[in-house]
Amino acid sequence: MLLTTSSLSAAGQQEQPRLRQSTGMQPSQSTPHHLHHASPRRNYHSPAHSTRSSLSSSSTSPRRHNHRQEENAITLEEYEEVLGAEVWVEVAKLREYARYGIPREVRGEAWLYLLGIQDADRSKEVSTKKQRIQDFELMDKEPNESSKRVRSEISRYLRKTRIESSRDIPRLFEEVISAFCNHNHQIEYYPAMVNLCAPFVYSIKREWDAYLCFERMINMLDEHFNEESINEAVAKFMTLFHTCIPDLYSYFEEEEVDIKEWAASALQFVLSRELPLENTMRLWDTYFSIPDAGWMDLHPYACLAILKHFKDGFEDLEQSEIRTTLMRLPQMDMDRIINEAFNLRHEILERQISDSGL
Repeated sequence: MLLTTSSLSAAGQQEQPRLRQSTGMQPSQSTPHHLHHASPRRNYHSPAHSTRSSLSSSSTSPRRHNHRQEENAITLEEYEEVLGAEVWVEVAKLREYARYGIPREVRGEAWLYLLGIQDADRSKEVSTKKQRIQDFELMDKEPNESSKRVRSEISRYLRKTRIESSRDIPRLFEEVISAFCNHNHQIEYYPAMVNLCAPFVYSIKREWDAYLCFERMINMLDEHFNEESINEAVAKFMTLFHTCIPDLYSYFEEEEVDIKEWAASALQFVLSRELPLENTMRLWDTYFSIPDAGWMDLHPYACLAILKHFKDGFEDLEQSEIRTTLMRLPQMDMDRIINEAFNLRHEILERQISDSGL
């Protein structure tokens, strides 16, 4: 049974991991939906993709999103201009940019502001950074009863991902997770902590900031699943799955694929166990751009978008192959996935409005 967790926060500059390119099924070629934007917005793209999805700011009214609508990219220089402000960092603009992805060079620093670790007032930067360092140095990071399990899981994760880095990544993992477990005695270590920690360890240069971001993520998840149990979340997801992708739902039933097990992990650990690291970080760019953990409402639709993306491929596989693929998803165009997630949520909201007669 998957476990929920509690408390986390902060990020800094990022390592640029070199990831082994995964291979997998060819995605289904569904036609993207269209979104009318009030004003054009450029989006940042990685070198592997010349154009990306365009996302609108979140709102209570459903809106459509058009994949690859905008050609121009938000440049690294534009991010540096926002982050390098002398008096006040415009977090609202940073959120607007981050929806389209954050360049690796500044991802960690941007996450610090998006997660509320770093104050937008630059006059407080030195004092707050000094306090973060002091607090982390005072934390107990010594090995504990879970340390052997932590090291084993870190080794498995690094073997699986085959990530190259000039930094002592195993030590950083262990320091952050040990500090968290020692500081939060009510929370028992569980293996998925390594997956949840990885984006911060690789994106953030300073371990005290990686720790705070990790803690913030755990707190957001803990608060969410205290209000809605994982069983309730999975039940809602299964209803959405049956509604949005009925053919695949029926095929999984025929093949006796236990999608509930996958959904529990994907929902509770934000796809960090299933997605390649680079895909996870790109997804989290958009998530962290949404204030007040509002991304938690979008996340089930991102999980659905992935299932829809690979629908045709899944329908050519048998049960064991489906399970293996779900547990270790191939590299994919996350901008397309994010775009489809917004579209799926839009469709469900429209249907709910129609059914209520509004």
